Amino acid sequence: MDTGTPTEGDLGQQLRELRARAGLSQEDLSHAAGVSVRALADLERGRTRGPQRRTVQALADALGLDPATTAELEQAASLGRPRPSAGCAAPNALALPRDIQDFTARGPALDRLLALTREIDPAHPPVVLVSGKPGLGKTSFAVHAAHRLAPHFPDGQFALDLHGMDPVPTTPRDALARLLRAVGVADSAIPAETEDRAGLLRSVIRNRRLLLLLDNAADEEQVRPLLPGTGPSLTIITSRHALAGLASVHRTELGLLRREEAIELLTRIIGLRRVQQEPQAARDIADLCGHLPLALRISGQRLAARPREHLSRLAAQLAQEGRRLDTLQAGGLQVRAAFALSYRQLAPVHRRLLRRAALAAGPDFSPETAALLADLPLAQAARYAEDLVDAGLLQPDAATERYRFHDLLKLFAAEQSAAEDSTDMCDAAQDRAARWMLRRATAAALRFDADHHRNTPDGDPDPASAPADREEARVWLEAERSQWLAALRRAHAAGHHQQVIDAAEAMHWFSDLNQHWEVWVEVFQRGVDAARALGDKQAEAIHLNYLAWSYNVCVYDHHAALMAADAALQVARAIGDELQVGWALGYGAGALDRLGRIGESLDRLREAAACLGTQTSVQGRLGELTVLNTLGTILRRHGRAEEALSIHRRCEAICHAGMPGQPTELMAMYQATAQQQIGNDLAALGRWSEAEPPLRQSLAGFEAAKMRAWSEPARLDLGLVLRRLARYQEARETLLAARTGLGEVNNPREVEVAAEIRELDRLTAGS
Repeated sequence: MDTGTPTEGDLGQQLRELRARAGLSQEDLSHAAGVSVRALADLERGRTRGPQRRTVQALADALGLDPATTAELEQAASLGRPRPSAGCAAPNALALPRDIQDFTARGPALDRLLALTREIDPAHPPVVLVSGKPGLGKTSFAVHAAHRLAPHFPDGQFALDLHGMDPVPTTPRDALARLLRAVGVADSAIPAETEDRAGLLRSVIRNRRLLLLLDNAADEEQVRPLLPGTGPSLTIITSRHALAGLASVHRTELGLLRREEAIELLTRIIGLRRVQQEPQAARDIADLCGHLPLALRISGQRLAARPREHLSRLAAQLAQEGRRLDTLQAGGLQVRAAFALSYRQLAPVHRRLLRRAALAAGPDFSPETAALLADLPLAQAARYAEDLVDAGLLQPDAATERYRFHDLLKLFAAEQSAAEDSTDMCDAAQDRAARWMLRRATAAALRFDADHHRNTPDGDPDPASAPADREEARVWLEAERSQWLAALRRAHAAGHHQQVIDAAEAMHWFSDLNQHWEVWVEVFQRGVDAARALGDKQAEAIHLNYLAWSYNVCVYDHHAALMAADAALQVARAIGDELQVGWALGYGAGALDRLGRIGESLDRLREAAACLGTQTSVQGRLGELTVLNTLGTILRRHGRAEEALSIHRRCEAICHAGMPGQPTELMAMYQATAQQQIGNDLAALGRWSEAEPPLRQSLAGFEAAKMRAWSEPARLDLGLVLRRLARYQEARETLLAARTGLGEVNNPREVEVAAEIRELDRLTAGS
């Protein structure tokens, strides 16, 4: 549509007349042109006189102007743009870099920036800090956002690299000079002092709608003088550092891409066809790149440059850890180089902490581990770890004081350790950490031992920082599982057999709290091996029994459980240890039951009960309780619920009577077990109302002790009874909770609860 020639005059007058002739409101034109209402109002009022060409073209397209009228509008706009003075750099000297055509994801972060742009308060011009670890694409994101936002800032968009990762970053004084030239200030008018330059910049831009991109900032002191004081401008800062000292900024911390986003980026670079031909290889590449945008871009550009190369070939190369960083380079792009920039910025002690922390076992580590490996005081190690978080080199846990590496950064840190630390130094660091970890783990686990229950951290390497009670000990043992397990392996490899036996023995009672951990097979196998190495037959029988338990309960390998129990039985009989004979018979019976050999199982249980019944020790009585509970359970499963109920009532009576010297908490667990079985016995007899109270008591007991491996099956049993009582809503809630809990502890009764929920759905269909 040709709206005709507007009346001659300034840009604002022309724009008002053109909009009126087109019959558009400011809101209509804003929506059609992609220019904010505020920016449009500033143009029409003459507050903004020199919008960029792209903004003028967007307005012309929205107004339907012919080429001649568009040219006149552009001419009016050009008169209001700053002119370079003699000796000045051109105003576009700090023009935005080229946008990346295949930019992927980051939608929510972009939306937050757009929202900020729509709500700028000139009294408080927004400052956005984009931070994160190396390789996350902070600059790409900021440049892409700046191009998206350009129409909202018609007075200019400027990008300045502050060279924060260079040995000598750009000084605030030099940065201010470049910005002043970019906005049209002559060299001769630029003051000498940094503070005066900052004041002049704030004055010049206070009424302009500018977008400033300050890329690659080194620290707070570098960027503070560059920030506008007032006005409708937007400043975007990118930095590998958190710049925690900057106040009143909107923080955008970029994270890793999700897997589907990582594959989308790869697809945009190499094309959909190649990804569709090898979808699993594409997924593998995304995962091996750790969903890090830089690594994905390098992989994609390498594949794009080799159109005949199979994705599976690159995936196979990336799968080799020793070659992964070498593979992740394409032309001038290198993941290793990106990490090295940050590493070189660190003080020597921070470098040591970073590279030594790569020696830690498992996915994360604590300040204690870092301190031991780096040979630093704990307080210093904790402080330096936080510094590395601020530098984008470590990821903090959201709830606890623990840290983790990105996979590729861990490979880089390990490379630096190999290059800068001798083999002897690394071995010494790992030995030091292993000795400390194993001592603390042993002391912490002993708090759960029925024979050695205590509230003092006997044997702890640092009593002052030791867990204060059983709950803290549990939290520590669970959090540091990877570290103390690695320490156990190291002690075993070094031939420290008694330390291995002591640690494994200490873990025996604690293992009941975490029956779903498959590591118990390894822990107790190492105990067996250490006992054999020392020729300690009693320890061998004990740890073979523990091993049989772990095969039965933790990994459900009942053939292996029977083999371990039979080996324990043979050793125990050879040395005349009746307590271990009884336990071996009981564990073997459990395996036989699960293998369907019911008669043999019952015979062994009766023999075990008779054997343990003659024992006067507390361990003998506890063993008898365990065997009787198991005997009753098997009898109930095979239609003999009345016998089972009698046996379980007997177990409950023993628990009520108590055992001298035993902690109340321990007897409560045995009582909760008896109550669970009594409830199940009553249910098997169809006495549903009577079954509910003992099952509720059992569940409450296990929950109070935080024994999820025990509480979740009890919750399922209660749900079964509630369904039979036709309390369907309560049954559903209980069963759904049990399904979640059983899944989390890897219990095979997940199948049972799923079937029960389906039956409940059938019963309540249409109700």
